[in-house]
Amino acid sequence: MSLKKVLLMGKSGAGKTSMRSIIFANYLARDTMRLCPTIDVEHAHVRFLGNLVLNLWDCGGQEDFVENYFQSQRDHIFRNVQVLIYVFDIESVELQKDVHYFTSCLEALQHNSASARIFVMVHKMDMLPEERREAVFRQREADLKKIAAGIGKFDVHCFQTSIWDETLYKAWSTMVYSLVPNAGRLEQHLTALCTACCADELVLFERATFLVISQSILRGHADPHRFEKISNIIKQFKLSCSKTQAQFASMQVHNAAFSAFIEGFTSNTYLMVITSEPRIQPAVTLTNLTAARAVFEDLLQHLLDSPAPQGALPEEGMAVY
Repeated sequence: MSLKKVLLMGKSGAGKTSMRSIIFANYLARDTMRLCPTIDVEHAHVRFLGNLVLNLWDCGGQEDFVENYFQSQRDHIFRNVQVLIYVFDIESVELQKDVHYFTSCLEALQHNSASARIFVMVHKMDMLPEERREAVFRQREADLKKIAAGIGKFDVHCFQTSIWDETLYKAWSTMVYSLVPNAGRLEQHLTALCTACCADELVLFERATFLVISQSILRGHADPHRFEKISNIIKQFKLSCSKTQAQFASMQVHNAAFSAFIEGFTSNTYLMVITSEPRIQPAVTLTNLTAARAVFEDLLQHLLDSPAPQGALPEEGMAVY
């Protein structure tokens, strides 16, 4: 089992617990209104892909708690951290204090977890007029990266997020992807399967959260956010199914332009297959997925239990299903 410590930080009311509840606790966006403020630190162990466990520390953002993190609990909070997720509320009227807390987090990590990955979510972007969002975000991103560069060798990844659209799934998928060992090797195997199926693209989703784990694209598409939109749609469809005591198992969509399959793949994943080749019968695609299922089950188990070196080639015969 691989245990990864993830800190979720930001000022009180920024939306930390809401986004965590949507991703990991199956909340709908409208249901987060009833959540209470986090008191001190809430710990949660979230099992992901079977053997990858996120040790998630949701840190309350009230001023007294935050000051305590940097004083009496500094080593305890910031030791052995793999990922820091810092959430900025775009509506905050105390931006300088928020930036000060972010800077203090980086300084604490520099001394305790210098190799931690930093993800910044500029949150509640839906509250800004659409024409202003990109400019405001880019300015905030530039300012935060400049701060990080002055403290250490932190590579800061910034995202625009909102609980009301697919941006939340994009940000969290990227974070989780960074924790999957040898993710490049998984992509190589997906490309082999994509080629064998004569598919346009394959996308691997984590079963519980429907976050994107990996993908292979052989033919381009105009919408770069389509996977996160699908994550959002299918996650909400699964929740609707559960309310009627039904379980989501698979879905097929066919029209004149393409065929789409979303199938339970391994014990911890779903796989989406998109093909625009009209001569390929659905039964052939499903047969290929059935043949590949055991290979990917073993592959995911191996990658998470005994990480292989980055850049490892696909195993011999992998492209034959």
